[in-house]
Amino acid sequence: SLPSTFPFTFRKLAGCTLFITGASRGIGKAIALKAAKDGANIVVAAKTAEPHPTLPGTIYTAAEEIEAAGGKALPCIVNVREEQQIINAVEKAVKTFGGIDILVNNASAISLTGTLETATKKVNLMMDVNVRGTYLTSKACLPHLRKSKNPHILNLSPPMNLNPMWFKNHCAYTISKYGMSMCVLGMAEEFRGEVAVNALWPKTAIHTAAMDMLGGAGIEKQCRKTDILADAAYCILTKPKTFTGNFIIDEVLLREEGVKDFDVYAIAPGHPLMPDFFLDEKKLSGSQQEGADGVKVKTESAAAKPSGPVAETFRVIQGAVTAEHVKSTQGVFQFELSGDGGGTWYIDLKTKGGSAGFGKPPVAADVVMSMSSVDFVKMFTGKLKPTLAFMSGKLRIKGNMALAIKLEKMLSQLNSKL
Repeated sequence: SLPSTFPFTFRKLAGCTLFITGASRGIGKAIALKAAKDGANIVVAAKTAEPHPTLPGTIYTAAEEIEAAGGKALPCIVNVREEQQIINAVEKAVKTFGGIDILVNNASAISLTGTLETATKKVNLMMDVNVRGTYLTSKACLPHLRKSKNPHILNLSPPMNLNPMWFKNHCAYTISKYGMSMCVLGMAEEFRGEVAVNALWPKTAIHTAAMDMLGGAGIEKQCRKTDILADAAYCILTKPKTFTGNFIIDEVLLREEGVKDFDVYAIAPGHPLMPDFFLDEKKLSGSQQEGADGVKVKTESAAAKPSGPVAETFRVIQGAVTAEHVKSTQGVFQFELSGDGGGTWYIDLKTKGGSAGFGKPPVAADVVMSMSSVDFVKMFTGKLKPTLAFMSGKLRIKGNMALAIKLEKMLSQLNSKL
C-alpha cells in the first residue's frame, strides 16, 4: 500500500494504454499493477507464456492480476530480440485499445562477469535485449505515441556514470545498460515537444527474482520492494510531456513529491539497504580500491608466517570446514588481499576434506577475489555482505559467479564461529 503522504489520489492514467516489456513479473508487473488501479490498459509484452521452472508468473497470470486490480490487460508473447514479435504486439495493442500512450522499456538481461568470463552468447543476449530491444520497441511504438495527448517513454536504466569502477567488473553489462540510457539522451532530444523520454533507476537494490539469483538467500533484507519504482514511475508518467530527458532516481523523485515514510518500501524496515549499481554514494578511500582518481591500492607481502586478523580468520575457517561444505560447494577460492596481513590466500572446498591457508591453492582456483584485508575480515565476520562489497567495488571477482554465491551461503553458516 502507498504511504499516507502519497500525493496522488486521482485516476490520472484511466483509459491510457501502456506497453510494458518484461511485465510478467518484478518491476514491470509492479508498474503495470499501479497503472491498472487507475483503470489503465496494459499490454503485457513478455516472453513467459508457459510457467517457468524457477521464475514466478507468466503473461497470463500477470494479465489476471491487472484485471483484478481494475485495469484491462492484453497478454502478448514478446521476446524483444525478435523485431517481428514486437511489431505484431504493437499492432495488436493499437487494434485492441486504439493506440499507445506510454512505453515502458523494462525488459533486461544481466551477467555480472568480467570480459574474459563472459560467454559470447551472454554478450549477445545483453546487447540484444537491453540495447537493441529497447531501441526497436521504441521505434515500433513511436508513430503511435506521437498521436497521444501525453505520450511517454520510460526506460529502466541508470544515469551514465563514467567512473571506471562500474565498468571493470562487468563491462558488457554496463555497456548494455548505458546503451538504454543513451536511447533516452538521443530520443528525448529527437522527439522533444512530441514525446517525453526519461530514465528511472532505483537508489537501492530492489527485491526481484533476478536479485534472488544474484545475491542468494537473505539478500532480500537489504532490498526494497518493487512498489517504490512503481510509485516513482507513476509520478513520471503523469507529468506533462515537457518533462523529458531526465535520469531519475526513485527515492530522490518521491522525496520531491512529498513522500516522507520510506520504511513502507523496505522488505525489512530498519535493515541497512544495499545501494544499486552505477551510483556513487560516497567515494571509497584509496586504501580500499583503485578509484577513478587513479589511487592505487598499496599491496604488501605477508610475512613468512602470517599473523593478525587475516591469518586468524583463515585459521578459524580451516577448523570450521567440513566434508559437507566441500560436497555442497565444489569450488576453489583464491584471495588477493591488499594491506596488513595481505598477499595470496585460498579456501579449497573441492579436494578431500577441504583446506584453507596462506599462498596459492593446491589446485587451480575457480574464483579469484581481490579486496583489502580489512574488508576481507569484515566480510568473513558478517560485518560486510559479499554482495554489497561487490556492488560497491570493494570486492572484485573473476571466475565462476555461481560458486562465489555458494561461498556467500557457506559464510552465513560459519559467521557464528568467525
